[in-house]
Amino acid sequence: MNYRFQFDQVFAAWPQLLHGTWITIQLSLTATVLGLGVAIACAWGKTSGPAWLRCGINAYIELIRNTPFLVQLFFFFFALPAIGLRWTPHTAALVAMVVNLGAYATEIIRAGIEAIPKGQIEAGLALNLKRWEIFRFVILKPALKTIYPALTSQFILLMLSSAVVSVISADDLTSVAANIQSETFRSFEVYIVVAAIYLLLSLAFNALFKLVYQACLNYPDRR
Repeated sequence: MNYRFQFDQVFAAWPQLLHGTWITIQLSLTATVLGLGVAIACAWGKTSGPAWLRCGINAYIELIRNTPFLVQLFFFFFALPAIGLRWTPHTAALVAMVVNLGAYATEIIRAGIEAIPKGQIEAGLALNLKRWEIFRFVILKPALKTIYPALTSQFILLMLSSAVVSVISADDLTSVAANIQSETFRSFEVYIVVAAIYLLLSLAFNALFKLVYQACLNYPDRR
């Protein structure tokens, strides 16, 4: 194989790569926070809500988990404008990521909630705690501690899946890489650099989630 590596043109485009990386980080972290909120609300509704609410949440989960993320992204960006709801590529990407993460994380959190011993809930009731206090302090926090590794894996997978949003012209890292490749014709070098950036982002997100665990969830188990 007689191939000369030429990374100089790729590294010369570092401002664009940095911008794309920042958009990817921004999308991923915002979708993580909002998606987690959606998942917690849906997990509560699925475990404690009325029958009609449980049916609606189950339908939402089955719809999202059994359709491709790309189709969901196209629905928000291309289909909804037909009924007058228009979003920028960035907003459509964010909404699609939140909806997708919410469905997957709901099932993870639901499993954690159902693993909480009934005795703890009964103890909360005996202490005359309100329902929201029981859910927050007795159920949710221990549940999150139990399922945290699975949840953070889903968060990192969401960040990696964000590469798909480049198909609707969102200015993420993959979109920037495609633009640089079309200008330099150095596909091999461009995607080696982009793959390395995604790897570093995954390691950075993993380190961040470990810090969050240490700060918020790593408390002594007194059971």
